[in-house]
Amino acid sequence: MSKRDRDLAKARRIVEQQKAAERRRQVTVWTSVAVVAVLLMAGLVGWGVLANQEKQDAGRLTVPASAVDESTAFALGEGPVTVDIYEDFMCPICTEFEKQAGATIQQMVTEKKITVRYHPVSILDRYSNGTQFSTRAAGAAAAAAGEGKFREFHDALFANQPAEGTDGLSDARLIELGRSVGLGDKFAQAVTDRTYDAWVSKATDTFAARGFSGTPTIVVNGKQVRGPGQSVPTTADFTRAVTAAAG
Repeated sequence: MSKRDRDLAKARRIVEQQKAAERRRQVTVWTSVAVVAVLLMAGLVGWGVLANQEKQDAGRLTVPASAVDESTAFALGEGPVTVDIYEDFMCPICTEFEKQAGATIQQMVTEKKITVRYHPVSILDRYSNGTQFSTRAAGAAAAAAGEGKFREFHDALFANQPAEGTDGLSDARLIELGRSVGLGDKFAQAVTDRTYDAWVSKATDTFAARGFSGTPTIVVNGKQVRGPGQSVPTTADFTRAVTAAAG
């Protein structure tokens, strides 16, 4: 082969190599475009699923018609001093506070000294062996409020409070307690369907957003009331706070 032929052959090889390199580059570019397109579609689908889920979750939020204070509480009384009580129905200290101060609170309501707003929250679900008793009890209380029986059912729950670390009360038992205070089939259906679970979650989130973390939390005219050493207030502590707020 002459030198000229060898040069032509070499030139052809270089051209073929360049063409092959260009084809590989184009394949890489279009592969990258395809990958980006797939990721974009996946992102859009994921966003759509998330948006739809959020819409469904919002649709499941049933707010009790009688709820007050950003729809997180149930009010009793017409007094000038506002008392907010945040409670978890599995909290033994809440029961102790109710035993100590419950009669005084009720008397102040009757005498129109205070408006008391009860906030059921669920911070102790982890202590009911996976049955979510705190959530179920708070939701049942919301259902009772819808039929004008919040206080009666509230008291029945604390009188029959299960111990931490147990399964809590069953739905059947919650319904039985409801019937004992005059609640009927509408209440029973709300308990069975867990109608107010999402509302309980929202109320508990609001509780945390307000800077609270433990129950019972007692607030009088916007000021948290504590006993000695940041403890739960006694009846005397509570009474002094209400008297001071009333001026």
